[in-house]
Amino acid sequence: MVVFPFLFPRPSFKIIMTKNASISRLALGLLLAAAAPAVAQTAPNTTPAPKTQAEQGTGIASAGKVIPVAEYYDGGQTAMYDFIGKELKYPLMAKRNRIQGQCIVSFTLNPDATLSGIKLVKQVGGGTGEEALRVVRLLKFKKPEYPILTSLPITFKLGVTGSNATEGQ
Repeated sequence: MVVFPFLFPRPSFKIIMTKNASISRLALGLLLAAAAPAVAQTAPNTTPAPKTQAEQGTGIASAGKVIPVAEYYDGGQTAMYDFIGKELKYPLMAKRNRIQGQCIVSFTLNPDATLSGIKLVKQVGGGTGEEALRVVRLLKFKKPEYPILTSLPITFKLGVTGSNATEGQ
């Protein structure tokens, strides 16, 4: 008989296993481990729709995420991210070190359509944070009725081949 007192802190909950019980649990574990790959392979093959050229570049928000402040930008979220993608220059240090990821910039959109309190919440390094701040300062919004504190994700992603000769020039 084997006693496992370390599983539960109170002594009243000791697990006592006999040799037969441990063998049956081992057999059940092996059966589940063998069946898991077969179940995973029979999952339906759903492939997402191919991304457009704009979605593969830099400055694109995560798919399906709506940025609340984008309604105050002329043309909406799509136009805002098109502008960001056009203005964004991949920092040379980030390109050399193949740094990719998402920077998040936080700011307040004031009722007079100015931006204040612009700060970097998350950066991936290599100058990407500074570039994200620069591009956010270029954005021009409409006047909201009240101040809006928001954060804006900006994605830095290298091309498929890993070298973007046109970006950052």
